[in-house]
Amino acid sequence: MEEKKFDPYQFIGFILIALILTWMLYRNGPAEEDANSESVKTEQVVPQNTELQSDPIQNDSLIQIQKVAAYGDLGSLFAASSQSMLNIETDQMTLEMNPKGGQISKLTLNSYENYEDAPLPLISEGNTDFNIELATLDGRVLNTRDMYFTAVTRDGAEAIQVEMKAALNAQQYLSFLYNFPKKGHLFSFSVKTVGMSSLLNTALAPKVTWKTDAFRNSRSIDYENRYTEFTFGYEEDRVDYLSLNGNDEETRQGIRWISYRQHFFSAILIPDSPIAEAKITSSDRSSEAALNEKFTKTFSTTYALNSGGDLNTNLKFYYGPTDYKTLKQLEGDLETSIPMGWGIFGWINRVIFLPLFEFLSSFLSYGIAIIVMTIIVRLAMSPVTYKSYVSQIKMKVLRPDIEVINDKYKDDAVKRQQETMSLYSRAGANPMSGCVPALLQLPVFYALFSFFPVAFVLRDKSFLWADDLSSYDSILDLGFNIPFYGDHISLFPILASVAIFFYTRMTTGQQPMPQQPGMPNMKIIIYLMPLMMLFFFNNYASGLSLYYFVSNLLTIFLMLVIKNYIVDDTKIHAKIEENKKKPKKAGGFSARLQKAMEEAEKQKNAGKGRKK
Repeated sequence: MEEKKFDPYQFIGFILIALILTWMLYRNGPAEEDANSESVKTEQVVPQNTELQSDPIQNDSLIQIQKVAAYGDLGSLFAASSQSMLNIETDQMTLEMNPKGGQISKLTLNSYENYEDAPLPLISEGNTDFNIELATLDGRVLNTRDMYFTAVTRDGAEAIQVEMKAALNAQQYLSFLYNFPKKGHLFSFSVKTVGMSSLLNTALAPKVTWKTDAFRNSRSIDYENRYTEFTFGYEEDRVDYLSLNGNDEETRQGIRWISYRQHFFSAILIPDSPIAEAKITSSDRSSEAALNEKFTKTFSTTYALNSGGDLNTNLKFYYGPTDYKTLKQLEGDLETSIPMGWGIFGWINRVIFLPLFEFLSSFLSYGIAIIVMTIIVRLAMSPVTYKSYVSQIKMKVLRPDIEVINDKYKDDAVKRQQETMSLYSRAGANPMSGCVPALLQLPVFYALFSFFPVAFVLRDKSFLWADDLSSYDSILDLGFNIPFYGDHISLFPILASVAIFFYTRMTTGQQPMPQQPGMPNMKIIIYLMPLMMLFFFNNYASGLSLYYFVSNLLTIFLMLVIKNYIVDDTKIHAKIEENKKKPKKAGGFSARLQKAMEEAEKQKNAGKGRKK
């Protein structure tokens, strides 16, 4: 009876997939905090103003009195007004404007809710601060966050305009002009000073600071944190990111836009002209016990404005969903802030999977759309599956001959390799064909790995027991945390792991696989791959696990169809035996390889002759 041996090329294919999967999870996963991170985070939590009193209202009044007295002739900029908060509502947003600082104190998206089914705020509870620092000729520093503004509202047919003024008098004032379209998530913001050039030091450029603590909006803060990232566009069409893990700080030039991406929602600043130089920072806040998992990260940007007298600058802000289609419709390349994958992987997502999924989901439920897209992808990849299976059969047929060659030339590695390559050439077999199909599927594998976690359309979409295809599909909360696994049990990853187990068993498990020197037992793969799937995807988007479950089921089905109805093992065996009897001249790479081995053999023999 023919003994089936270990196939190292198939093993290499599995190992490559495992290594790439591990790298992807490591890149997107949370990192260990360094020993000093806790002290750094603690310092960030402490507000800049240390003159805190037990009564916040009394404390604020005291501070304002002190500022008015300290600034003398400029004190009226800091004198508290009687104007209350200003409330504004558009079709997409509900906003609250604070007269102190002239900035937005609350911004809630009307059409979305967070994981607690509560209104989804992007600005609230002082999590966002926008400040412009102005220097006077006599050395004083004015911060707009401390000034009091008076608002004038104009409600137009298509937009609501709000002008906030902090005035010394009718001829000298600082103006913030907001223009909120009644539809959409993009609004404009203009800053100008009037009649204040004689007071301001134009040699010191005004400095803008925009800081945001990103709220947690999803069930899994760790998963959400993997996709919460400081992104920015620079130069003409380039995009870069700050580190996903820990703290990161850089100084960059030529910035065109800045995105505080909070996984499925983004706050984006777009200046009217590129920022010459900006200090940008990102800090991980998700593990701070004092914050009780309220925030994921803190983002901050500081840069200088160009000013040659009175200040006049224009900005745009986008507060809305991190949706590729929505951002693509806006001016610029804001959609590139979404991590669709680099290189060919991103191209596959943008050109193939995004349009395909959008088309399918236009008339199917999102879960069914994922299944149908999986079927289409697997059918498209079926020629690769076919080639892989035929390669397995050919290599299985040739194993007895390979064993004969190994025994005959066990002391001559070069001759053994020559005869092996000659056998492959005459039989029409390729030893790498078992590995190549797996490698060809990697671009699709990684593209979909990038696609599902950032597919905004899956957010809050249910399927079967999964409440949200963009989050994990927990069927049991454990009440305790298992390292690298989580505090719950998701069902789709279990089903995907079972499917992978049977697929791997079909391709490797039915073969006797003795332990060979320098190579691990292939039976480990039968258990390693499903275990990796189980642990890696327990906290990932259930839509992704659903895809892998259906994909592996289809692969098993296709292999059974190929084995039982398409491929005839007996005919393949007879064809190989016939080819082996025909002399076949090696060409191309095989010829060059064989010639190189022959030259090496001659040099080896010549060396032995000289020694004698």
